[in-house]
Amino acid sequence: MTKGTPSMGKHGSKKQHIPCRRCGKSSFNVVKGVCASCDYGKSPRLRSYSWAKRH
Repeated sequence: MTKGTPSMGKHGSKKQHIPCRRCGKSSFNVVKGVCASCDYGKSPRLRSYSWAKRH
C-alpha cells in the first residue's frame, strides 16, 4: 500500500462523533472522550461563550 492521500481514504469507516449523553448533540468525540458542544468529559460546567449567543 502506498503512503499519502490514497491511504487517507481508509480512515472513514469508524464514527468519530457519537451523541452526547449530556446535551444530546452528535458531537461527543469517541477518541478524546470530550463533547465539542457542551464540554462534557472535560468540565462539569456547560460550555458557553458570549460570542456564540443568539440574539
